[in-house]
Amino acid sequence: MLNRNDVRRRALAAPRQILANVDMQSSIGCIVPQSIGVEVGNRLYVKAGTPINIDLFNPYTPAVIADGDAVQMNAVLLHDVDVTLGNANGTALIFGFVNVNRVEADVAEMITAVVEGQGNNNMVVFVKL
Repeated sequence: MLNRNDVRRRALAAPRQILANVDMQSSIGCIVPQSIGVEVGNRLYVKAGTPINIDLFNPYTPAVIADGDAVQMNAVLLHDVDVTLGNANGTALIFGFVNVNRVEADVAEMITAVVEGQGNNNMVVFVKL
């Protein structure tokens, strides 16, 4: 490999795996808005497992956080998304099994609120394994 001044090497952590079964899942790309990010350190992130609502007929419409009442959940964010610099691309899980024990505590609370508001009857099923 040719080493130049503009070539940098960074060690990155492996992404958080929230799926209970990685074979049985379907996901699509989505736009994650900066407005739903939470501050972690000096950056804004939308965390993996966040229940969202996406427009399945227009993937360019930014996602909205689901609350189980006014905004129904139809997807879950599959990986952490850095939205520090503005809206970013993300992956929305529209079918699969999410292990709630693998998401962060604040996201697990959001999931619990959504499940209590609309039930666990979507194409995304939450389990604790």
